[in-house]
Amino acid sequence: GSFGKTSTKYILSTILMQKYDVLMTPESYNTTLGVVRTINEKMKSTNQIFVCEMGAKNIGDIKEICDLVKPAYGLVTSIGKQHLETFKNIENVKKTKMELIDALPEDGIGFLNYDDENIVSCKTNKNILKYGLSNKENDIWAENIEIDERGSSFTICFKDGKKIDVRTKLLGKHNILNILGASLVAYRLGLSDNEIKLGIKLLKSIPHRLEMKSTVNGNIIIDDAYNSNVKGAEMALDVLGLFKDRQKILITPGIVDLGESAYEINKNLGKQAAQSSDFIILVGEKAAKPIYDGI
Repeated sequence: GSFGKTSTKYILSTILMQKYDVLMTPESYNTTLGVVRTINEKMKSTNQIFVCEMGAKNIGDIKEICDLVKPAYGLVTSIGKQHLETFKNIENVKKTKMELIDALPEDGIGFLNYDDENIVSCKTNKNILKYGLSNKENDIWAENIEIDERGSSFTICFKDGKKIDVRTKLLGKHNILNILGASLVAYRLGLSDNEIKLGIKLLKSIPHRLEMKSTVNGNIIIDDAYNSNVKGAEMALDVLGLFKDRQKILITPGIVDLGESAYEINKNLGKQAAQSSDFIILVGEKAAKPIYDGI
């Protein structure tokens, strides 16, 4: 996906570890070289499942990794305006992200985020299962969502009528979406309700992705420093807005690698930042101007 890859990988691996011996690509290793290093240096004969993150900046990047690992299952988290300096347009992004689904065998399954209109618009003849926050036409969705500064609680609903009440320390609606996608994969791989529930309970903040840290003087730092995509930035500001009765300070360099869309997207970021923040510190001259205009 354009974003949500690393978070979903950590979530999926944690849940699957309740039943299987799992190897995942570490940190943000999502290039061919990173995947090769993981296989050569980390893979053991006891591993039952390999969770492999795949990233791309050019058409064919995902296919190259698929040719190497030959995935049985593929999960597409999102398709958005990322790396437009190399992709040039959203159609090329769609084509590249769907290389994962195209590479699946006849008995393979694609898990698609159907809250993402760009994914919905992609055509495929492969077996797919759909996940989303609220659309009950999906194979999995969430009900009874409650979000606060301590995390989220919600009910996971499956198309076959199964329901699991869960709670997580992870912040933000997008992490609920990531958990739904991971839970759908886990369900198909035979995990029980209790194994899925326990895996979700054990989830920890992913480093530098809405990672909440407390300082000695009682301040809270929400470290989202790795994030650099439009949707993720919007959701991070939504999370910031959840913290009531606190002075909220945003420090941001804006979003980069957007090609001709950079000014408009960063201006819109500034508009949203003005609604969720009391003070805003802009880092770097290039992105500061459009964000400031939006504020």
